[in-house]
Amino acid sequence: LPQVRLLEQQNKVLTTKWELLQQYVLPASRRNLEPVFENFICNLRKQLECVLGERERLENEERCLRDLVQEYKCKYEDEINKRTAAENEFVVLKKDVDCLYLTKEELEVRVGLLRQQLEFLKCIYAEERAQLDCQLCDTSVIVQMDNSRDLDMEGIIKSVECCYEEIAQKSKAEVEAFYQTRLEELHSSRGKFCDDLRNNQSEIAELNRMIQKLQCESDNVKKQIAALQTAICDAEQRGDCALKDARQKLIDLQTALQQAKDKMACLLRDYQELLNVKLALDIEIATYRTLLEGEESR
Repeated sequence: LPQVRLLEQQNKVLTTKWELLQQYVLPASRRNLEPVFENFICNLRKQLECVLGERERLENEERCLRDLVQEYKCKYEDEINKRTAAENEFVVLKKDVDCLYLTKEELEVRVGLLRQQLEFLKCIYAEERAQLDCQLCDTSVIVQMDNSRDLDMEGIIKSVECCYEEIAQKSKAEVEAFYQTRLEELHSSRGKFCDDLRNNQSEIAELNRMIQKLQCESDNVKKQIAALQTAICDAEQRGDCALKDARQKLIDLQTALQQAKDKMACLLRDYQELLNVKLALDIEIATYRTLLEGEESR
């Protein structure tokens, strides 16, 4: 009988444990964790896709800006080449103007020399005329003594004087006409070169303004590229951090899931062992009860 009571007590204890095990219910978050994990992984994938899309957009924008910078760079180099060509042309025109100015000065000097020479020739002509007048006067006296015929010396002198004067005037007119024509040509060329010089200076000033504008735009584009590169680096870092965090959380959740599965397996094993013990005790109690009933009936 004491053994029967002990077995009944053990049976009650096992029954109580069995009821407690039946009443034990896992939390909802631990009974079915796979949907939670899948939802979390799906959210992480969406975040990763957003980060990758943002990265692709920034890379496309960076490529567009690089193309724009290259275009501005080509325009800038073209403007630099135009400016260099204009400066070279300006130097050539300046040399031509200087040469023309020197030629003008030389021609003016020559005109002065020719005028001096003309004055000198006039003086010589006057001197020769005076000497000729003296000689003619002497000759006239001798002729009057030797021959009674009259000579028109005044007419001869006037004729010679007219010839000399005509030759001198003609030479002077030709020289003045030549140098006047040459001077007008030089003035015309000088005016043309001055106009070209002013036009080139205006073009150079416009090119300088264009170069400054392109330099400012190039600096702004470089700043935008630097900002985009910084934003891309930050986005990559945030994406890497988010991906690492998501992977770590996934590992933690998988570990927790595995631990929950292991714990559930342990509980199932304990439950199975308790169930086996209960069945054995039930069998043993039934056996003793049968024996007791048999003894009592005797």
